Amino acid sequence: MVFGRSERPRLPTAIKILIAGGFGAGKTTMVGAVSETRPLRTEEVLTDRGIGVDDLTSVEAKRTTTVAMDFGRITLGNDYVLYLFGTPGQERFWFVWDELAEGSLGAVILADTRRLADCFPSVDYFERRGTPFVVAVNCFEGAPTFELDEVRLALQLNPSIPIILCDARKRESSREVLISLVKHSARLRAEPVGSS
Repeated sequence: MVFGRSERPRLPTAIKILIAGGFGAGKTTMVGAVSETRPLRTEEVLTDRGIGVDDLTSVEAKRTTTVAMDFGRITLGNDYVLYLFGTPGQERFWFVWDELAEGSLGAVILADTRRLADCFPSVDYFERRGTPFVVAVNCFEGAPTFELDEVRLALQLNPSIPIILCDARKRESSREVLISLVKHSARLRAEPVGSS
């Protein structure tokens, strides 16, 4: 008696992505907006202990901060499952970045034009590691607007690094940023990427 082979279903490729940027840039918001599962958050209330340590310029209304990471997941088509790790933005929590970055495909650096200089540590970190990244300018209401070329110049970015406008509160906008990163990383690795 001959038994037919059953086809195993093809599992999607798991991809780890970091969401980085300065304090208050919208990392937690982006992970929450795009995740198809309830995101894991390690948010703590800002307290008096942060006075003189945390710079709240332009983010005075911020009441919580990520102290370890945010985690979420999104499926792109049938081919990819993206696991999102939002990094803490404050310098005192940067020690967790090395662990979070291990095995990642790349990173999204969220930029807030009210505090553009806060992007420099993220840009420097990923450039030193050789990690592919894109810069997503989070469009905050009332924030100064600049041409993307002006942002590129201010951050001293290589012309090959994608810069995208986004609204981290909106699922579709955040999804487009993630797709841009996956495509950019694949181009750098010269791997074909299926359309989603």
